Amino acid sequence: MPYLTVAGPGVHETEVKKSRFVCHLARVEDEAAAQAFVAAIRKQYWDARHNCTAFVVGDDPRRERSNDDGEPAGTAGAPMLEVLRRRDVTDTVAVVTRYFGGVLLGAGGLVRAYGGAVAAALDEVGLVERRPVALLSVTTDHVRAGRLENEVRAAGYAVRDVAYDAVGVVLEVGVPEESVAGFEAWLAEATGGEALAERTGTTRIDVPVT
Repeated sequence: MPYLTVAGPGVHETEVKKSRFVCHLARVEDEAAAQAFVAAIRKQYWDARHNCTAFVVGDDPRRERSNDDGEPAGTAGAPMLEVLRRRDVTDTVAVVTRYFGGVLLGAGGLVRAYGGAVAAALDEVGLVERRPVALLSVTTDHVRAGRLENEVRAAGYAVRDVAYDAVGVVLEVGVPEESVAGFEAWLAEATGGEALAERTGTTRIDVPVT
C-alpha cells in the first residue's frame, strides 16, 4: 500500500520569544537509522539546551518514539510526534533543537513551538507518496530500443534503467501492481508482440504530494 514520507532531508529555523528552534527532518528506513540521525544532530548541537526528538518508521505496523530531552513531560517530543501522525507520515525522524532565549514559554507555548517547528519543516521540505510498483524487464533489439523507450515514457510508465549488450537492449520498467496486465497488453500492441516483458521484482517510487 502507498504511504507518505518526507521528500528529503531539510532544516527549518524559527524564533519564539527569543528562543531559537531548529528542526531537522530526514527520511530513515528503520529505528536504527533514526537513532543514528538523532545522535548525529545531538553531537552537532551539543551546546543547545534541548534536542527533542520524534520518529515514525515502518509501513504496517509502525514503530514510533519521542523524547522531551529535559523539557517538561509531554511538551516537546509528544507534540512533535503528533504532527507526524496527523500528517500520516512514516519513515521520518524529526529533531528540534532549542537554544533558550531567557523567556519561559509555559507548557502551552512549548507544545505550540515544538509542534509548529515540525509542521513548518514538513511544509518546507514537502512530502512524497511511496507507491509499490512491479519491476519488469523489457527485452528488445537495438533498432527498436530508442523509440520504445520514448513510447514507454510517453505512456506514463517509469523507465528505471536501460542496459545495452551485444544481443539486445533491456529496459527496466516500473509499473503499478494493478497495471501490469494493462502494460503487457500495451507492450504487445506497441511492438507487434516482438518485445518481451519479464517480472523481476518489486520496489517503490516517490510521487510528489501536491
